[in-house]
Amino acid sequence: MVARRTFIKAASLAAVAATTSAISMRESSAQQVPNSSGIAPPKLKAPVNACDCHHHIYDAARFPLAPTPGRPPPSNGSMVEYRMLQKRIGTTRHVVVQPRNYGIDNDVTLDALKQANGNARGVAVVRPTITDADLKRFHEAGVRGIRFSIGDPKSRVVQPEMIEPLAKRVADLGWHIQFNMEGVQVVELADVLRRLPTVLVFDHLGNPPLPEGAAHPSHAIIRELIDKGRTWVKLSGAYSNTKIGPPDYPDATKTAQAFVKAAPERLVWGSDWPHPTEREDNKPDDALLFDLMTVWAPDAATRNRILVANPETLYDFPKTV
Repeated sequence: MVARRTFIKAASLAAVAATTSAISMRESSAQQVPNSSGIAPPKLKAPVNACDCHHHIYDAARFPLAPTPGRPPPSNGSMVEYRMLQKRIGTTRHVVVQPRNYGIDNDVTLDALKQANGNARGVAVVRPTITDADLKRFHEAGVRGIRFSIGDPKSRVVQPEMIEPLAKRVADLGWHIQFNMEGVQVVELADVLRRLPTVLVFDHLGNPPLPEGAAHPSHAIIRELIDKGRTWVKLSGAYSNTKIGPPDYPDATKTAQAFVKAAPERLVWGSDWPHPTEREDNKPDDALLFDLMTVWAPDAATRNRILVANPETLYDFPKTV
């Protein structure tokens, strides 16, 4: 009986110690991250080499911003702050997307790639006047695509008529063209998109109009392009694809689930930190956004493919063993 009581006491102490340790580990990764609400880490544990395939860097202290129309850019979105987000959600690889506020001056993005020491890739914003020498320099720095953010005509840095000329320039480099456009524009530019010689990547679920979501014709066009084997979609921007909002973002979730069901091999995930479209007092909870992956892709193998294997293919990262 004494031995039994000793065993039970020891087991109880071990259980308490394990619980305390788990709580301590969870609390140690809980922290306030600039441009993000909440402090708790996500419930979903990020797999090894999980990649955040869409975020921006703003570093006005080192790279001054020119005035641009629209919402003012975040004041604190440097690599120092971004590493705080990585620590909170557990991702290690990442893709730095040139923000519109820096126009075609990609120095802030190239600097971020240098700071990442091989753990990041970049998406630049360029015009047809860019030299071949600069394209080569960008490639050596880790750039693997160019972006057309054309949803808002007032804040465009590049124009739709530049898409085809630039596609021909970057195709030989193996780069992709990334589109941040409204679903209506996907329909309007469908013929252009179909004849481009590069891989295509659509930001933020393709931005279908609401409430149609996946029922909008733009979704079918993106699906058609995916089926041809050269198009990818970013599972990102839940808060810009909803009229209902957190915590479930049900309208964005419906579109994301449609993509996961149809083509999980052509999807990647992105945080969109520091959430430049959102007001300073209305930033989303990045842990909650990451946890949406358990709803969008409930199967662990599919989820890991989206977070690890797919980014390795699309962005030329070393393969995870």
